[in-house]
Amino acid sequence: MPSSSFQPGTRAWPISLDDVRAAEARIRPYLAPTACHSYPVLDAEVGSGIRVRVKHENFQPTGSFKIRNGVSFMTALTAEQRARGVVAATRGNHGLGVAFAGQALGVRTTICVPVGNNPDKNAGMTALGARLIEDGRDYDDAVLVAERIVREESATIAHSTNDRTVVAGAGTLTLELIGQCRSLDAMVLAVGGGSQAVGAMTVLRALRPGTPVYAVQAEGASAAHDGVRAGHPVSYPSCNTFADGLATRSTYDLTFPALLDGLADFITVTDAEIAHAMRVLLRTTHSLVEPAGAAGLAGLLRLRETLAGKTVSIVLSGANVDEATLRHVLS
Repeated sequence: MPSSSFQPGTRAWPISLDDVRAAEARIRPYLAPTACHSYPVLDAEVGSGIRVRVKHENFQPTGSFKIRNGVSFMTALTAEQRARGVVAATRGNHGLGVAFAGQALGVRTTICVPVGNNPDKNAGMTALGARLIEDGRDYDDAVLVAERIVREESATIAHSTNDRTVVAGAGTLTLELIGQCRSLDAMVLAVGGGSQAVGAMTVLRALRPGTPVYAVQAEGASAAHDGVRAGHPVSYPSCNTFADGLATRSTYDLTFPALLDGLADFITVTDAEIAHAMRVLLRTTHSLVEPAGAAGLAGLLRLRETLAGKTVSIVLSGANVDEATLRHVLS
């Protein structure tokens, strides 16, 4: 890792602690805090004297931390913007969050997903009243579809990453966490677009300065990781991972500079390592996670010698795994 990749403060930070606190005030009427637990059997499984603190975003009403982002976004819109309707592109969890917020606030929502998307997530979005459009081969194609609908219908786009209110919503997770976990030496977080990691770094550098954030990305969808390693944004023609919540093939303008400046380290993990982490979490915490939700633990297992003896938080960022994927992982 080139040392120049991790020099904090060399670029403008995308959001502030005040933005996160404002988002927290907006989402609180709609969302209760999620639990943060420790599991001695998980600590023993991880080893190296690490004390793991598990933030249970998989217990959110839509089964993912992305509900924070959706509610933060929707509650920040003007009445005129809400009246025009909201469009989002997603592999599922962001769309579920936007659809939940739209139903709560009476806003018409259109969610664009790629063909062959997780059927359970699709069903969840339509159950929340969203118009679902299936088009394109992956998330990045779905973004293009969403942008076209925005132009055609004069709607407001809810980008999953390139929006300050979305990233601020993600930051409320860590703001909540540090009130629950008084001793915290590091966080290990999965990265798709980067809202969770950038939100965490925003809060920690203001309230727990010096607390490092380690990022984890799927080996088959490693654009952000590779861009940080190279020191500049990258984009790929395709990605290949069963962790649909991490299946992005490019970096994002709003979050990439902060990932470049603020992370302690950035690693990739294989789908096999993610599947192993899913099994470990099911056995040790008795709670369900989707592949992206287990990537933080997969990263911690890879980083356990680096973080030996530390108190480390991971986030079970989502629970929305379809039956076929779960059967495959468990078999």
